[in-house]
Amino acid sequence: MASNRKPEVLTSERLKSLDLFRGLVMFLLIGEAAQVYHAFTDAADSDSFLGLLMLQFHHHPWNGLRFWDLIQPAFMFIVGVAMPFSLASRLKKGSTWIQAFRHILRRCLTLLALGVGLHCVYNGRLVWELWNVLSQLSFTILVTFLLLRKSYQMQLAVSVILLVVAEVSYRLYDPSAPFVKDENFGSYMDMVLMGKINNGGGWVTINCMSTAAHTIWGAMCGKLLLSDQTPIEKVKWMTISGLVILVSGYSMDLLQLTPIVKRIATTSFVLVSGGYCLLMLAFLYWIIDVRKSKATWFDFLIIVGMNPIFIYLFAETVGHQWFNDAVRIFNDGFLGWFLSDPVLAITNALLVWYLMWYICYWLFRKRIFFKI
Repeated sequence: MASNRKPEVLTSERLKSLDLFRGLVMFLLIGEAAQVYHAFTDAADSDSFLGLLMLQFHHHPWNGLRFWDLIQPAFMFIVGVAMPFSLASRLKKGSTWIQAFRHILRRCLTLLALGVGLHCVYNGRLVWELWNVLSQLSFTILVTFLLLRKSYQMQLAVSVILLVVAEVSYRLYDPSAPFVKDENFGSYMDMVLMGKINNGGGWVTINCMSTAAHTIWGAMCGKLLLSDQTPIEKVKWMTISGLVILVSGYSMDLLQLTPIVKRIATTSFVLVSGGYCLLMLAFLYWIIDVRKSKATWFDFLIIVGMNPIFIYLFAETVGHQWFNDAVRIFNDGFLGWFLSDPVLAITNALLVWYLMWYICYWLFRKRIFFKI
């Protein structure tokens, strides 16, 4: 549903570090839909600096970590950070907790429907698939909301329990080789839930169990940022926590206890990616909200984050499936006679990226913000 309220993106009342974090993640996501990273990867030599850099914008095939593996955790973490602010705003306006819960329940059901719907669009037919991040969020948001009014200790305990349950489930399913691609507990549960596995990709639906920790930790940060602790104390707690879980996750992988695998969201992966999210939020909060940086270069990113669900859905459907081909008609027609195919692909991707950004800018200027 769209609302025509005054935009607050550039006002001091908002937590600009969170707006920037969200905008950066969404801007990078629409870049993927525009095929920017694929275009540069195809044009670069695999051993060159550009080729190695672009490798970071693709998911790791299995055991390891690349920059792009952090985008989904950041998305889910940011949602968690915003939840205490949203609940506080609703309660301040007179809503009861039950009314807020009903809203969250409707939102989660909508996200689940949108996630399944996207897979139908991808396949060109009706399917029952739950691998999309929106489907995952429908679970993590609900779990996190039920914990919002609990203590930090309770929130942390639940996140740890979810990680332990996921870890134990994988190990009990196949004690000798618990983390083999397509032959693990997650793949087994996909057969139970959907009657199929994600052949080739290795993604599993029950990632939502362990990645719920990202949303819970985000909510803990949101609660901290709303507290009366000093800004320095807030930065300190987020930084120390981020470093602790980051080191813990890498240690699990280096000691060969649990490998870092994003596609099945192993415990070590959740810890490492969660640690990076905490450190990123602490850094942005310190620079933007504490130091009161006057830089305006990031406003173009914040604008993208003002309609996150809309632009994600748009980029994954119209943007990816129609914009790329439509722009290519004119791009190739005007530039094809003097540019090589790799350069044409890059210019086409950059044009599509800009057009999707401009849609966000147009919506912002018109004060249109989509909510679910």
